[in-house]
Amino acid sequence: MKEPEAYAPTAADFVYRHLRGQIFAKKRQPGDRLTEEAIAQELDVSRTPVREAIRRLTAEGLATLIPNAGARLAKPTKKEIMDTYELREYLECLAARKAALNITGAQADTLQQTIDEEEQIFAARNFEAYLDVNNRFHRTLAECSGNAVLAEFVNNLLARTCVYMIFYDSFFDMNTNPSLDEHRALLKALLAHDPDKAEQLMKVHLMLSATSLKSNEGLRVGGE
Repeated sequence: MKEPEAYAPTAADFVYRHLRGQIFAKKRQPGDRLTEEAIAQELDVSRTPVREAIRRLTAEGLATLIPNAGARLAKPTKKEIMDTYELREYLECLAARKAALNITGAQADTLQQTIDEEEQIFAARNFEAYLDVNNRFHRTLAECSGNAVLAEFVNNLLARTCVYMIFYDSFFDMNTNPSLDEHRALLKALLAHDPDKAEQLMKVHLMLSATSLKSNEGLRVGGE
């Protein structure tokens, strides 16, 4: 039987990964223009893969297309961020309460594995992988609630706040990961089947996350 051929990255993949890498490395800032011609010249490709890469960034919420003005990196305001975290707090506190009553042993094991992975990834200072594992923790916890609709709404909000963290989180300035102990405490409350404690811990956890972004210098300078 013939082995399946390995996936061959396209020119659009190359441009997409390059631009995304620049965003994660803070080499491109919120609101920066994404000029097809300039990017194509920089990477020695045609404008077609650049256009496709920008479309993918737009689908992820990292860029926006402005009529008659081209594409720019997203530039979320402080109010957008605080509004999103307000809704996350409401929904994830509900998810935490329900998860404390419905979590299974297998789900608890998955959360513990995610925490262990988070610790290793933070030590390696891999921001992209850290965002992924952090989202998986919150997504899995929401799924533990037993309410699929609630978990879907939480997942949508996680995608929005992931964009905010990419642009404004001070990940590389942190010597320790405050979320790690907060996630461990949350899991402990879930295992104790203590909905009040789980809700309280989730509320504080999200409040601290929002405050960290709100205090970012670039966001404060960037406007409301």
